[in-house]
Formats: sequence, structure tokens, C-alpha cells
Amino acid sequence: MKIYLGSDHQGFHLKGKVFAYLAKHGYDVEDVGDKTLDSNDDFPEFAAAAALQIIGSDDKDPRGILLCGGGQGMAMAANRFHGIRASVIWDAFEAKMTRNDNDSNILCLPSRILEDDDSAWEGIIETWLNTPFADAVRFKRRNAQIDEF
Repeated sequence: MKIYLGSDHQGFHLKGKVFAYLAKHGYDVEDVGDKTLDSNDDFPEFAAAAALQIIGSDDKDPRGILLCGGGQGMAMAANRFHGIRASVIWDAFEAKMTRNDNDSNILCLPSRILEDDDSAWEGIIETWLNTPFADAVRFKRRNAQIDEF
């Protein structure tokens, strides 16, 4: 599984911690930006970078993790791309549900909430990365409906 990791300035510090965590645990991770802390950067650029990498990937199950202040902006921007299912997640239960039911391929983390709680974001990431899609008929039907828009 290839993981594309991106953030704006509000998620920049947490992104560094997340990158180190993923690399340490053997995940194939690529930083899609921002590469330097820039208080004037714009989150849609990094959401697009991750989404386009996922859409164009030959990997069997490419994923993205995006970080900004509240996670919502990244999710809105990423979900503009056909085939992307980005979810704002704040706890491990929701991480499990968005993978199980929705087959989400981008995890959006709210840095303002999670930056100082390593065990929380680590649990969210591990749950999200390791929960398979249930592949139920109703879930596949709903994902297909999303992709029709």
C-alpha cells in the first residue's frame, strides 16, 4: 500500500510526526507537500496532489492522509476528484467505519484536535490502514452512486 501524505501550514508539524511514524512502521509513504512551513500556502493544492497520485497509481490500494487545521477543507477539496472518498476522522471508531462501510481512500485529520495527542492519531491511522472494506453489496452500490455525480 502506497500512502500519499500532505498538509498545509496548520498540519505541517503533525505531518512530520505522521511521516516518521509511518516510515518507522514500514509503510511506503510519499510526502506530497508542503515541503516547507509556509503560512501562506493553500490546502487545495495538497489535497489535489494526493488525490491525483491515488487516481493515477498502479498500486492495488493507494491511500492518502491529509492534514489541516480542522480536516474539513482537505476533505472538501479531495472529494472533488472522481474516485476519491475522503473522510474527516477524529477517533478510531470512525476510522474503522469509514473504511468498512465507505472504502475511504483518503484520511483527513484535524491537526487542531490531534496534534498534541500522539496515541489518538496513531490509533486512528492504524485502524484506518488496517480495516478492510466490507465489500457488501449495499456499500458497493452506494460508492457507485457517489462516483456517478
